[in-house]
Amino acid sequence: MTGLRRRLPGAARLRALMSVAILSAATLAAASAGETPPLKLVAFGDSLSAGYLLPASEAFPAVLEKALRADGYNVAVVNAGVSGDTSSGGLARLDWTLGDGADAMILELGANDMLRGIDPDLTRAALDAILAELKARGIRVVIAGMKANPTLGKDYGSRFDAIYPDLAAKYDAPLYPFFLAGVAGEPGLRLADGIHPNGAGVERIVKGILPTVETFVKALREKTVAGP
Repeated sequence: MTGLRRRLPGAARLRALMSVAILSAATLAAASAGETPPLKLVAFGDSLSAGYLLPASEAFPAVLEKALRADGYNVAVVNAGVSGDTSSGGLARLDWTLGDGADAMILELGANDMLRGIDPDLTRAALDAILAELKARGIRVVIAGMKANPTLGKDYGSRFDAIYPDLAAKYDAPLYPFFLAGVAGEPGLRLADGIHPNGAGVERIVKGILPTVETFVKALREKTVAGP
């Protein structure tokens, strides 16, 4: 199959919903114990963040949550990744993903658009719509960017690569320019398909994006304490 392989959407949705249910139970338990509930950070993306062929404990959301907690941040990272999703697919499922609420989001979509050669204008429009909806709901977001494969040509690459910095500027959102930085082109950090990160690759992704996310989370917490 061309592009990132796709899991059954129903199974992916069930996994995401189970993550939300577990988090909700933990939040209620914290509240009843008089503790501050964790900040709910939704990792909204495709197979790169969902953890394709990896145990749940080695997927990006779990590894990121572990790293954040080790650094003293009370954060729960929800796995809302669906393998094979395009930006338009993400837009279509955004509402049910946010059905139980969220404090913030990491938006990681666009790789499948690029691999399928989808018109960058369509990718831009879908991501723009997602960000507009998040803004309307008061949900802050970190944008995890993607880079076009050089084989797609200079024109496609320049149009695609410009999407993420342009939207980050438009919505005043932190940008991590390339989600696969340090992993793309490194065989030892990828699965046999040559696309998806293995466990070590996920660790490398988290190491790269962690400073951006920690700065983001710290700002959210300071804003919460300060109030409107």
